[in-house]
Amino acid sequence: MTDRRAQAVLTTGANSGIGLATVLEVARRGYRSIGSVRSEAKADVVHKAAADAGVEVHTILLDVADPEQCERAMSGLRLYGLVNNAGYALTGAIEDVGDDEAQALIDTMVMAPMRLARLALPAMREVGEGRIINISSIAGRTTAPFVGWYSGAKHALEALSDALRIEVAGGGIRVVLVEPGGFKTNIWEDTERDIAKRAGSRFEAAYRRSLQGTHLIERFMGDPAGCAQVIASALESRLPRARYLVGVDAQALNLVEQLTPTMVKDRVTRLFLGL
Repeated sequence: MTDRRAQAVLTTGANSGIGLATVLEVARRGYRSIGSVRSEAKADVVHKAAADAGVEVHTILLDVADPEQCERAMSGLRLYGLVNNAGYALTGAIEDVGDDEAQALIDTMVMAPMRLARLALPAMREVGEGRIINISSIAGRTTAPFVGWYSGAKHALEALSDALRIEVAGGGIRVVLVEPGGFKTNIWEDTERDIAKRAGSRFEAAYRRSLQGTHLIERFMGDPAGCAQVIASALESRLPRARYLVGVDAQALNLVEQLTPTMVKDRVTRLFLGL
């Protein structure tokens, strides 16, 4: 039987939210848990949380959008598991988001996960097993006004994951998508930041309504620890599912997406936002 302590699992974006909960849960389950962060200060956050939880978590400094850093970091790692979690929200109407903003998002949330997967695969193939877990979102199945670029990145991640899953299955490697709904993470601070910097937009009133809607549901959002448990279970499972939809809100939104005619959904959304 494989000793989990010899099995390394790297989680990107490990200093907060789902990433931090995941590195702690992975460590609790006996794996060699490694978290990537972008600064020493963020590494300190992870180490303190690990000490408080009574587990050991290693950290590496890594900007996942930097190809050279990714090459250097992965050259010394032989991973059993890769959890591609690093990312951020981008709120803005399509006509309010410039090329640089959009490209930065794609680099972090589409290119980086595939790059890291590509770099992790040789070692996984060599031992005939591995897990690549890509953290998507309910936004990978549906979209809404002002989150088109974020949803677009998650849609792309899902398509690439579906292709990768089939390509590597013969080598004993499993690719899993985890699709959370709303959880209490720093991602919502990104939303407020983006809306603040779009002052003067023709969509300014609609942005405010959208933010009010977010604040209304915030109290009902789940604890990231629940999502981390799903991720860790996918690492452990001999035959993990291709997709895990996590959260009551995600289940409900998925049902609405499947059952509501597009014309009705569009009309209700426009009325709510005043579009």
